[in-house]
Amino acid sequence: MTPEQVVDGVLARKRRAIGRAITMAESLGPEGRQVMRALHPRAGNAVRVGVTGSPGAGKSTLSAALVRNLRARGQTVAIVSVDPTSPFTHGAVLGDRIRLVDHFLDDGVFIRSMASRGHLGGLSEATADAVTILDAAGFDVVIIETVGAGQNEVEVQALVDTVMLVLMPGSGDAIQAIKAGVMEIPDVIVINKCDRPGADILAGEVESALTLVPTDDWIPPVIQTQALDGRGVDDAWAAVERHRDDLAASGRAGDRARDGMRRQLRSLALERLVRDLDARTDPAELDALVDRVVAREIDPSTAVDTILGSAPHEEA
Repeated sequence: MTPEQVVDGVLARKRRAIGRAITMAESLGPEGRQVMRALHPRAGNAVRVGVTGSPGAGKSTLSAALVRNLRARGQTVAIVSVDPTSPFTHGAVLGDRIRLVDHFLDDGVFIRSMASRGHLGGLSEATADAVTILDAAGFDVVIIETVGAGQNEVEVQALVDTVMLVLMPGSGDAIQAIKAGVMEIPDVIVINKCDRPGADILAGEVESALTLVPTDDWIPPVIQTQALDGRGVDDAWAAVERHRDDLAASGRAGDRARDGMRRQLRSLALERLVRDLDARTDPAELDALVDRVVAREIDPSTAVDTILGSAPHEEA
């Protein structure tokens, strides 16, 4: 398929074209950029929600429950599930699709797993492009489910309208979230697996922690859910809608979009610089520098200066 055919297919919400467009974006090549230039002006209408939290909190199960809820309302949904990349094989686990298997044959649902490619924020560069493609394809809601890397997941804020933080009882999540500053990220907080002992205690701890967080007048509601049987999922989505209404009524929606785009552009620029540096770095020269640093002949900072070309190469 040519880039032009891919764009036409995406706008017609053809699944094969959408998948091809995301693959082009992931390849980070000229065809992907051509597709994104054409689709960017057609995006901006979808409700974008980020689902984040520690591994095991039930993010995928909650995402699947949200899909069922939204499909029952007649809304179309796309999910971008960002999976961790192995630092050794560079492959992705892609396990979150298992929990979404019930929706694979639904034409109103599109599910795509993407590798984080080792990105610190848990989001690959192509994730933003995938969200734009799904938005341009006309899906009503786009859900981004992140890796679960704790405080590093602040980057999801740049891509979505509403961030949903998922916690679970008995995991120490509240204390860790407070320590890591994660409480400044979410717009909605979900205590999942609320049938477990300690759910009410966790909810109280979270609500107390929120009193210590600077606020722009929106205080994240704390919702208890049991995603496996759908309990509380309606309340969780209602909280998302209230947050969107608050953004619109307060005039903060535009400011949030601009702030998110500013951070996204900076992140994309840094990603490209890293790729360019990797492409220009001679592996043999890098190995030689590593050997010299390990042998204590030069310090790491001097080695970095050499890699960046900001200092003359020292003679061994």
